[in-house]
Amino acid sequence: VACHSGLRALQLDECDVSLSAGVTLNLAPSCSISFAVAGMTSVRGRSHTFDARADGYARGEACACSTLRRESSDGASVMWVAGSAVRQDGRSASLTAPNGQAQKELLTSAMKDAGTPVDALVLNEAHGTGTSLGDPIESGSLVGAVLAARGSPLAVSGVKANLGHAEPAAGMTGLLKLAIGLRRGQAPPNAQLRS
Repeated sequence: VACHSGLRALQLDECDVSLSAGVTLNLAPSCSISFAVAGMTSVRGRSHTFDARADGYARGEACACSTLRRESSDGASVMWVAGSAVRQDGRSASLTAPNGQAQKELLTSAMKDAGTPVDALVLNEAHGTGTSLGDPIESGSLVGAVLAARGSPLAVSGVKANLGHAEPAAGMTGLLKLAIGLRRGQAPPNAQLRS
């Protein structure tokens, strides 16, 4: 959301550079305990994103920051954020049950804002919490918004399998992982994907 606001400020010439950050520190055990008691966290201590072993998410900590600036006039910038979208998940069965239709609309809206056709996508950095309920809903949304309309496969990755769910900082960690993968021309592997 911070990056989205920064991008809009750049697009509207409200600033020349935007700085966005996300920070999560798990300093008190009470929240982790309540999430474990509610059955939200993995008993294995890992987020098994899109894996058959998905049994909940692992909490993670992060301090991540990104800078966005307009593409330089000499064309020296190699990477940019072409578009963005932010949505509220809408009505769903519970906190842990995402709204698949809202996710599909978010993906469609982000691609429209970027002016990017589905066949131009090379990598999707998924939310991918590693839950047996959320991951299939997210996969279905991705199929509906992107994969059903394209003729080639799409690399999908999820940073939570690497470092856990950094909650408020999760979006920023995913964005940075995506940027690193695109800069290297590689789709980073999904760390916990086995079956």
